[in-house]
Amino acid sequence: MWNATIPVKIFLVLLLLSISCPSEGGKKYKVDVKRTKVYGPGLEPDKIVYPVRYFFIEVYDTKGNRINKSVGNAFKLQVEGESASGTFCRVGTNVLDRYDGSYIVRYRIYQTCRATSIHVLYNNQEVADSPYKIKDPIYAEDCYCPVGDVKAWKELAGCASSYPQVEQDLKPFVEVDFDPVLKDAQQRFSHAGSRSFCNYVIKDNKVYRKCYGQHVGFSMFMDNILHSMVRKMVLPDIEFIINLGDWPLVDPKVEPLIPIFSWCGSEDTADIVMPTYDITEATLEMMGRVTLDLLSVQSNNDIPWKKKKSQAFWRGRDSRRERLKLIDIAREHKDLFNASLTNFFFFKNEEEKYGPKEKHVSFFKFFDYKYQLNIDGTVAAYRFPYLLAGTSVVLKQESPYYEFFYHDLEPYVHYIPFKRDLSDLVDKINWAIENDDKAQAISQNGRKYVQGNLMPKDIYCYHAALFEEWSKRLKSKVVVREGMEHIPTKENEKRFGDCRCHRLVKHDEL
Repeated sequence: MWNATIPVKIFLVLLLLSISCPSEGGKKYKVDVKRTKVYGPGLEPDKIVYPVRYFFIEVYDTKGNRINKSVGNAFKLQVEGESASGTFCRVGTNVLDRYDGSYIVRYRIYQTCRATSIHVLYNNQEVADSPYKIKDPIYAEDCYCPVGDVKAWKELAGCASSYPQVEQDLKPFVEVDFDPVLKDAQQRFSHAGSRSFCNYVIKDNKVYRKCYGQHVGFSMFMDNILHSMVRKMVLPDIEFIINLGDWPLVDPKVEPLIPIFSWCGSEDTADIVMPTYDITEATLEMMGRVTLDLLSVQSNNDIPWKKKKSQAFWRGRDSRRERLKLIDIAREHKDLFNASLTNFFFFKNEEEKYGPKEKHVSFFKFFDYKYQLNIDGTVAAYRFPYLLAGTSVVLKQESPYYEFFYHDLEPYVHYIPFKRDLSDLVDKINWAIENDDKAQAISQNGRKYVQGNLMPKDIYCYHAALFEEWSKRLKSKVVVREGMEHIPTKENEKRFGDCRCHRLVKHDEL
């Protein structure tokens, strides 16, 4: 019963600021919609374009305490804006519960939006400083509207000031004359049927390429990220070679050293490492044809740590002998492992021994288990960042192969290591079982690393930093070489509205 002397408006305000959310263990939280924090790049969508804009919510109660449990699915996002024709612009929205009192909010713009308001709602009440009003146009991913050169873009995006892996990879290349580089690469690699690469040129912010080898279909992944970048920033004129295969190519003992960009590096080679095609494509196609990405994987398992199964889980194909050995170990220790092969290609003659094949399991169901195994495939297993992003602890095989971020990680801080021959794997799982609190802390550290370093912004920042630093080393003039194909960008706005960039219009007027 409320006091009738309190004015109705004041009562309603007090009621809305203190909305009860589901109880947890007998404790009832009251979400304070004004104390709750909303932050992230998706709140300034007019400044920086990502294929999917995203931001975060941290939930606080009426006493200013951080709530560290899910408060249900009452958070909603509404993006309201006008298209060029005066109708509501097309926007897809998604709110992801991380089950720790925080949420990822993301949305994809399908056409230019003007006079846009972003409403973040909890039980239909505006949260924090919502609504966020955006004055300048918000462009879709397929619009060409660079904010300036790569340096200006990096400053707007808030990229890191340096990337140690970029510095390490480029250290051998102080001055590069690309004519002999391309000639050497053709002589060493283009004759081998299993090795394919492309020579790319970015000239006047346009993309050109010529590919060598039999299997060049993976050039589409490089095309896609380059097109996405030139729409957002003016890249320096550069020329480079991208290895389209899994294995790194550059033997550091063979002179002269050839600068080749690869998606995977190794301790035995000297390739220049960039984000894998897998993590890059997941960023570009998020909320589209790709369902698994580093945002969605954070939200699809609500099983608390204590209720997860105390077993090591693994599914995969037979792309390395150690994966077969894992099956042997799992059969000897059925209480510790749930491991099976899903396909046979490399060791078909041993399918009878190591089969039968198991059906694929949804990646999100992996995290019903406390312990995730990361074992190399042909090279580094590209699932590693997705495993880190989940709610289990990752046990990682020692390996000479690495992705662009591996050297940031520390054993027993972000993951639990085990020997390359798997000889201590059982011991490491038993250690994790006996040290449950430490294992959980390692799991949380790995997850935090992903949240701070492998978000969509970070994938773009790394590419931008790499291309900028590489441009400083090129001493030969960048030209479009004979036989190169111009790969034009495609503008989706021809179907959905007005893609005229206000920055370019102002520039033309000047």
